[in-house]
Amino acid sequence: MPALIFMGAFTGAICYVLMEYLKLDFARFTGTHTVHSLLGIVLGLFLVFRTNSAYDRWWEGRKMWGGLVNSSRNFALKLNAYLPREDNETRDWFASMIPNFVFAMKEHLRMGVQLDELERSDDQLIPNLKRVKHKPNQISSLMYDRVNTLYKNNVIDGFQFSNLDKEQKDFLDLLGACERIKNTPIPYSYTMYIKKFIFIYILTLPFGFVILFQYFAIPAVVLIAYILLSVELIAEEIEDPFGTDPNDLPTDEISGKIRENVKEILHSYYPRAYAEKKEL
Repeated sequence: MPALIFMGAFTGAICYVLMEYLKLDFARFTGTHTVHSLLGIVLGLFLVFRTNSAYDRWWEGRKMWGGLVNSSRNFALKLNAYLPREDNETRDWFASMIPNFVFAMKEHLRMGVQLDELERSDDQLIPNLKRVKHKPNQISSLMYDRVNTLYKNNVIDGFQFSNLDKEQKDFLDLLGACERIKNTPIPYSYTMYIKKFIFIYILTLPFGFVILFQYFAIPAVVLIAYILLSVELIAEEIEDPFGTDPNDLPTDEISGKIRENVKEILHSYYPRAYAEKKEL
């Protein structure tokens, strides 16, 4: 809004100076708007590429989180089938740790894990996480150790161990893909060039439009400025899809849904305990 107000006032001042103060004969400058028409085509191509690049990052991030939903459910379903029905301790542990990985991954992509969002599967979890920098890796390592212990204790066989290993590998693959999006922004020089191009283009529009529209150039310039600036701001907002802006991915809601699904799956054999934990 400040930029649009400025452009409206600036265009009005240009129109007044050229029409009332200098009293230019606009009939001699009828072809000057051609330059803006040609530059507008070039600017449109840049904005299309800019918007597509930002949306591709947003959509790829959404696919990664969709894959995380599927992998967490598959992992929980396989554990539910492989674990003995009476082994409530192991079920509770995984029902806490699988969502813990998701919540740690969510905040890790925002440059800081909130430990108060994690469920305490045991007394050593939080102290162990405080000692490491990459907390999702540590949680994944703990799950690998627990699955390996189940295999050594003959709770699961080699085929089941291999199936569980695939799902745990998917967790880290999805985390790595999201980190790639997070840590590889669109080149700064490219985004700055587009911003400068838009700034210069909008700033020179009044000089070309006053010849065609006179005082009607004011709403025309404001409208074009609104369109160009909005496209650039939308691209800038969605190029980092893991933040907390309104148009970022709803990772908080997805994480909560994963926690609910995993607990429901692993507590399906003793729903009363699941209902009590859900109330707490």
